[in-house]
Amino acid sequence: MKILAVNKYFYLKGGCETYYFALNKALKNKGHDIIHFSMKDEKNAWSPYENYFVNNIDYYDKNILKRIRYAAKIIYSIEAKNKISSLIKDTNPQLAHVHNFYHQLSPSILKEIKRNGIPIVFTAHDLKLICPDYQMLNKGEVCDKCSGKKFYACTLNRCMKNSLSASLVSTAEMYLHSMLKSFEAIDIIITPSMFYRNKFIEFGYSPEKVVHIPNFVDTKANQPNYSSDGYIAYVGRLSKEKGIMTLIQAMKNVKNTDLYIVGDGPLKSDAERQIERYNLSNVKMLGFQTGKKLDAIIKNSRFTVIPSEWYENSPMSVFESMSYGKAVIGSNIGGIPELIEHGKTGMIFESKNSDQLAEQINYLADNPKKAGEMGREARRKAELVYNKENHFKSIEQIYRNLIIKRLPS
Repeated sequence: MKILAVNKYFYLKGGCETYYFALNKALKNKGHDIIHFSMKDEKNAWSPYENYFVNNIDYYDKNILKRIRYAAKIIYSIEAKNKISSLIKDTNPQLAHVHNFYHQLSPSILKEIKRNGIPIVFTAHDLKLICPDYQMLNKGEVCDKCSGKKFYACTLNRCMKNSLSASLVSTAEMYLHSMLKSFEAIDIIITPSMFYRNKFIEFGYSPEKVVHIPNFVDTKANQPNYSSDGYIAYVGRLSKEKGIMTLIQAMKNVKNTDLYIVGDGPLKSDAERQIERYNLSNVKMLGFQTGKKLDAIIKNSRFTVIPSEWYENSPMSVFESMSYGKAVIGSNIGGIPELIEHGKTGMIFESKNSDQLAEQINYLADNPKKAGEMGREARRKAELVYNKENHFKSIEQIYRNLIIKRLPS
């Protein structure tokens, strides 16, 4: 099968890209032809289709005229529409699997794909199709004021980066493509969490159109380690919605274990100041890590912590931890509680409750036998439920169903 694989970034930027490349690799290994469409960037991996990629957009360019042109491209990119049209004409894909496309590629590509008679599968890595901000956040707090297509709430509340101009652009984008029915070009929406599936249905999408397929982890490549080097780990962006400051607050009441913070983000300086202010000698900032270094940090930890304060989808860090035989302490928000069985594969705490988080960290740190039992159970769940064979079987079944529907009766 010839599959058009669309994502706005073609390098390992975050969880979406990690999944995008892993899926493409697995599909290629199964004999499918993968046709890439993305944005040009000096950090990109190599692709035989890079000449079709759209030109890079730098939102931080100080040239006002360029930024105005970029705003227009965000709403509707003629360049992306024309280039994907050329790519389709030259490669004749049978199906498109679209990931993150907004802003850099824009929804203009969706109707162009559909105009060529190609079915579209979309994986919802976030909530952009129902929220201009894509995270359902307003100044770091969970917000659903756009319910009922009240997208103007994004501008009124400056939800996008607390910026009026950015919020206006995102609001205009949503109203335009709602009017053009761009998102209706999508045949199937895959949500990695059941929570996201329910959100899409709540906001008006047909239940038949939204399918829940959990993320996966390569349990053959990731071998468990049931011992540890005595620390716990947080892996993620250093930002308010990720709960990093709540975690640091909790560490004031944790004495028997070190915390390794792995990641970077806008709250890095605030986090460092808070650590210094509380004299938390047991908290280490390791910065952004990837590859084998990151794997080793997770693999050698006692357990990991996911203290998110927003509608998290299906964090890959949970799957990675489980594959290495590590229990996970996670907040009770978004898709996180679906992944962690409280008292069995980890523990669930009330989001933003630093005291409860501290209690749970202390409990597992003081009971290594219990943490180990949870880690073994987490590994078993990863092997049985979240293995890549189950995942790709479900993905390919969706592909086949759409291809069959396309065939003349």
